[in-house]
Amino acid sequence: MTLPASIGSVSSGFSPSTRGRWLFWGWVGCLLLFGLCAGAQTALPSTRGGLPFRVTIDGGNQPQDVDTGIQILFAITLLTLAPSLILLMTCFTRIVIVLSFVRTALQLQGAPANQIIVGLSLFMTFFIMAPVWETVQSQAIQPFQAKQISGEVALERASAPIRTFMLKQARAKDIELFVGMARLAPTEPSKLPLKVVIPGFIVSELRTAFQMGFLLLVPFILIDLVVAVVLMSMGMMMMPPMTIALPLKILLFVLADGWGLVIRSLMLSFG
Repeated sequence: MTLPASIGSVSSGFSPSTRGRWLFWGWVGCLLLFGLCAGAQTALPSTRGGLPFRVTIDGGNQPQDVDTGIQILFAITLLTLAPSLILLMTCFTRIVIVLSFVRTALQLQGAPANQIIVGLSLFMTFFIMAPVWETVQSQAIQPFQAKQISGEVALERASAPIRTFMLKQARAKDIELFVGMARLAPTEPSKLPLKVVIPGFIVSELRTAFQMGFLLLVPFILIDLVVAVVLMSMGMMMMPPMTIALPLKILLFVLADGWGLVIRSLMLSFG
């Protein structure tokens, strides 16, 4: 096999002396690189395993450190489940649905905003659930922090007031539905598991919230009908009834102290 002429000419351009110089400087470069690597290795502290540092955990076997780790894990888990607990096991669901019905009845798109409705519902939830939280704090959390009771006992004591609240607000029909689906034996209400109480409570809350929303929609629907009939009788069929009905709804709602009535009705509905 013969090389092309161009390659042959390039290779022939390197004389023996030139190749010798290139080999010499190549060896010099390899020696310098090897010396730098050796110096870097000697500069690092010699440790086991060839690593410049070690990571050690001291005191991991002490009971106090283990208990602190479990508390941190429990706190992270609780923060993850907190939104679901607030939505499903408190009065938040009924309040936020009824307030949304108020905005729908007034036919207002962005007033009040979703952030205001959710914030008001959240603070009302804190107000209504305050006695339950105080009971949980005194019967479960404080004894557990004082190491008077175990975690299982604290969880059972904490669930008892919440179960009582949900059973008080839920309909017996809804609770019996999930008891029958779970195929549980006849049990006292105070001993029902939360997996049965929580879905029954949610269904009851949705039903109650929609009942209150229907009662809120009726007077505003009557205003729409009256305005539409008046406009048709006057021959103003081209004017949208919303143009006249919306200011009348807001005026009636303000004069009747609508927000106060709604909030008072919601508070009283929880007994």
